[in-house]
Amino acid sequence: MNNPNYYVAIMAGGIGSRFWPQSRTGYPKQFLDILNTGKSLIQWTFERFAQFVPKENIYVVTAAEYSHICAEQLPDIPLENIIAEPSRKNTAPCVAYISFKLLQKNPNASLIVAPSDHMIADTDTFIAIAKKALDFVSKNTAFVTLGIQPTYPNTGYGYIQFDQNDDAGDGIYRVKTFTEKPSLDIAKKFLESGDFLWNGGIFIWKAKDVVDGFEKYDLDTFELFDGEKHNLNTPAEKEAIDRIYPLCKNVAVDVALMEKAENVFVIPSSFGWTDLGTWTSAYDNLEKDSLGNAIASEHVVIIDASKCMVSAPANKLVVLQGLDDFIVIDTPDALLVCKKEKEQAIKEYVAEVKRVKGDKYL
Repeated sequence: MNNPNYYVAIMAGGIGSRFWPQSRTGYPKQFLDILNTGKSLIQWTFERFAQFVPKENIYVVTAAEYSHICAEQLPDIPLENIIAEPSRKNTAPCVAYISFKLLQKNPNASLIVAPSDHMIADTDTFIAIAKKALDFVSKNTAFVTLGIQPTYPNTGYGYIQFDQNDDAGDGIYRVKTFTEKPSLDIAKKFLESGDFLWNGGIFIWKAKDVVDGFEKYDLDTFELFDGEKHNLNTPAEKEAIDRIYPLCKNVAVDVALMEKAENVFVIPSSFGWTDLGTWTSAYDNLEKDSLGNAIASEHVVIIDASKCMVSAPANKLVVLQGLDDFIVIDTPDALLVCKKEKEQAIKEYVAEVKRVKGDKYL
């Protein structure tokens, strides 16, 4: 039976500029069917959590301009559970908002905070680990994160170092350090050491412990939300949040809380996790043809091309010849042709598009 004290907050406010030109400011990647599965990334995320958390306990924290898209794509979520942030201030204000809100509603609330745009292949294992984490934080004053067992020295992820000799039981270890995206040499050393995990950005904790954590480690944020907590879950909530957000620091919850707290634990995890952050990550998760091309479209003809990531509108024929290791993304009004090795520069290309053409194609 689903535990009424368990909650989920899905973070869905990002722009997803690395998936341009499919992902646009007005309709970003979390609402797109990037892998041509028939469902958007946020729909997969919601369905995963709805298997073990009551639907009425699942919240989405998103940018105000995306509230209507969330309502359209997630009809099983109560409208009041779609929380609109008036501005983007990174993840710390987002976490403070949902934690204060839930604490006012249920003093025993434990919650998972997770991104909306990750794919997980082994749902059963993920659910078992998530339940274990929720059970642990409900009985202990602790912050838990799920660390992904690394499979190669990725330089695009943060890393979590854990103490293999400090086991809190059932494969839950105390965290030693958090490291931001490392160089390739350092990432290789992390992998060799055996005590580093990828930071998947999935956090589990009691709402009360998070609120207490902000009071101890980020007093500015605590005081902003504490001063308006009596307005949360009331008709005055929107006006209160509109007052709070302009004053919030733009800071990640990792920096505001996790890197400072002493009671941080990690569960080393392997459940087919993918952070769909780039077109190459989409390429890695799609089936390939005999030449290694990944095609997320209905009408693509490949002639003498290999290892390409190709996406195009369903009603459009694309003929691709002579390219090797390219990203080819076609939309009704924009076309991207980019070497895969240059995909980290797509954000720069989008900035150049804005400079030359304004906001029309963003």
